[in-house]
Amino acid sequence: MSAPLRLGTRRSALAMTQSQTVADAVAAVSGRVVELVPIVSEGDVNRASLSQLGGRGVFANGLREALAADRCDFLVHSLKDLPTLQPEGLIIAATPAREDARDVVVTRDGTPLGSLPPGSRVGTGSPRRVAQARRHNPRLDIRDIRGNVDSRLARVRNGELDAVILAAAGISRLGGDLGGLHAEELGLGEWPTAPGQGSLAVETRADIDPEIHDALAQLDDAHTRIAITAERTVLSALDAGCSAPVGTHAAIADGDLRLRAIVYALDGSRRIGIDRTVRLDTGYAREPGSGNDADAADDGGPIARATRMGREAARRLLERGAADLVPRESTT
Repeated sequence: MSAPLRLGTRRSALAMTQSQTVADAVAAVSGRVVELVPIVSEGDVNRASLSQLGGRGVFANGLREALAADRCDFLVHSLKDLPTLQPEGLIIAATPAREDARDVVVTRDGTPLGSLPPGSRVGTGSPRRVAQARRHNPRLDIRDIRGNVDSRLARVRNGELDAVILAAAGISRLGGDLGGLHAEELGLGEWPTAPGQGSLAVETRADIDPEIHDALAQLDDAHTRIAITAERTVLSALDAGCSAPVGTHAAIADGDLRLRAIVYALDGSRRIGIDRTVRLDTGYAREPGSGNDADAADDGGPIARATRMGREAARRLLERGAADLVPRESTT
């Protein structure tokens, strides 16, 4: 009998839940037992603000060290927490089908974010969400918070906060029970989220047994990988950290890959945005509403086209002044 496969995961309830989902899927396609190996990351023990920690992979580094040291065979990450620079010797073997990429605002009574009264205390640890919330409702009192989903919801329930902003996918993966609280779903057109939000990444060593790699690769969803490639390329090309105030969302519809990217001032006072569309079968790109064709046809397949699309979007954002808004982060 083959030895069990070892899946490295953070210890939080959300991480364990989503890792177990992947473990079950890998077991089904490989016919092998998959065991979870809990690992402590820097982000789990360092209680500093996420804006202070920046884009240094604080939720990934400890996991990757364990993988490189052969203490596990593969990892499951929340892709939005993963730096865009891929370490040598490690590969993303699969990006399973994406869940809901939206953010939600959770309150006690269902009051929309834009209608919360002046001084309402809204909790989030994300500079992007801070900028978006301040732009949406400048009267809010934004509180920098850390902690798991349950602890954040508890702070609304007990009155310490009037609202928290969370990822819809995390709530869904934990069963969707808000314990009597109310969620306002924020549309991706006006409120694009972190690159890769709602997606998971299954990472392994480049030299892993080909049988294991092939089993992991069966979990890959092509549409998800194409979309997140465009999103994460924008972040990488902007030279911005994972916690930078950058919102992106890409999706495939009717053969088109459509991308929206917005860069925010940290205080929400300014934003610079761009929309791009590319035909995946030809690589022919355009800016919606421009009336002009933006790029000539190119080759290389959908992933290459998504990469070029993300780079072009970042280039145009920088031309419009995005560098003045985005903290630079060379380690992303």
